Parts: sequence; structure tokens; C-alpha cells
Amino acid sequence: MSDTPKQGCDQWGPVLHAFTDGELDLVRAAELEAHLAGCPDCRAEMERVRGVRQRIGRDGVRFKMPEEVRAQVLTALSREQAAGIPAQRRVETASPWSRFFRFVRDWSFVPSLAALAASAMLFVNAPAPELGIQDQLLASHVQSMLADHLVDVQTSNQHTVKPWFNGRIDFSPPVNDLAKDGFPLVGGRVDYIGGRVVAALVYRRNGHVINLFVWPQTAGRQTDSEHDGYNMAEWSANGLVFWAVSDVSAGDLAAFRASFMRAAAGM
Repeated sequence: MSDTPKQGCDQWGPVLHAFTDGELDLVRAAELEAHLAGCPDCRAEMERVRGVRQRIGRDGVRFKMPEEVRAQVLTALSREQAAGIPAQRRVETASPWSRFFRFVRDWSFVPSLAALAASAMLFVNAPAPELGIQDQLLASHVQSMLADHLVDVQTSNQHTVKPWFNGRIDFSPPVNDLAKDGFPLVGGRVDYIGGRVVAALVYRRNGHVINLFVWPQTAGRQTDSEHDGYNMAEWSANGLVFWAVSDVSAGDLAAFRASFMRAAAGM
């Protein structure tokens, strides 16, 4: 808005963007339209707002968050929700990623692309504690359900899921049909863990989701753990590391691991 708004226009300045986005209720929108009909200054400002929005909306102009940044933002948010941090405390302890995501969410319209990019760099460059692998896995597991992004390819056919990963990751994950053991395949997606793109295979157990993350690794080990109320199982085979994450019981997750390993071995 102008630095010297006309007397009586102060109340309308903050809502012009909301009106342009169609976010005002019918009564408030009608009041603003009546005001615009008799106020050339506010009409001119509204046209300026619309013009800037049109320019920003053109291809090649709109700021697009890099996928790596987006993944880390959602991971940080999901980790906070999974940890059950109270709303007031969450504001006080929010990570730079969380503050950046709230900035983008709260300011759906930014007049200056340069201002948005500069703000993004401030958040991206701010120091933040590194998340451990288990924290990242748990965050991705929770995020996959909260963000309605459980699978990229949804099918119980293992012969459809396996070739879907071709060209999307630099390795070939084993995809097994475990329905006979009570773990039906739901589908798969790509995810971002430990600084690299990984495969995520999704199974179900009595309505519960099991996320199986897979990526290359040479070390061989097998561990079980519990993290923030979720159970995790890790194992390695054929140059790949596997992490299963779910809220099923530890016994069910152990049974899932055994079933997957038998299928992978062709038993």
C-alpha cells in the first residue's frame, strides 16, 4: 500500500491481498467492493496488487522451493508434530526450517520476488542442529501420512512398483509381495534421508502403515529399536540397508522383517 493512505482507507489496506486471493467472507468482500466503488486511490492500489500478482505468476518468475529444501522443511515440521511439542513451546523452539515454512505459508503473496528469495536465504543459511538418521526416518514416516503423500505409485503389484523406481534412484530396491504373511504392499515413493534420495516401500498391517526405507550401504547389521513411541527395525543385505518404521508392535515389525528377508532370499 501507499505510505500515505487516504483518510478512512487504513482498514482496507491489510485486506486487499486477502480480497484478491478470494479469502474474505461475503459480507466483508461486499463492504470492500462498496468502498472501492467510491475510492479511486484504493482502486488504483488494487490494480497494482493484481498487476504484480500476474507478473509473479508467469512461468519462470514464480519462486519454486528446491526439493531438497522442501523435504527438510517438511521433515522438521513432522518431527515436531511427532514429538508432540505444545504449540506455545513449539514457537519458542522452532527450527529455522519451521520458521521459514510458516513464513511462506502465512505470506501467500509477496510483492517482491527478490524479498522472498532473500528471506529464504536467511532461513536456509541459519544454523540448525543436524537430525540423526532415526529422527529423519521417523519424521518422514509421520510426514508421509500427515502430508497425504504416502505413495507416488499406488499398487499392490510388485512388478509395477519395482520398475517405477527406474530412473528415479540410482539403485534397484527389492520389492516383495508379502500379502500371504499379512503385510500387503500398498505402493512406493521416493524420499530424502541422510542427504540422499532413497526408496520407500509402503506396506500395511491391520490398518497400520509400515514404511520400509531402502538405500545402498555395504555394512551388514541387524537392530531393533523404539523411538518416540514408534518401532524401528534395521537390517542389511546385498549391499543395501533397510529401515522399517511403524506404530505396529515390536513383534509385528520383527515378523515383517523376517517375512521380507525370506521373500528377498527366494525362500
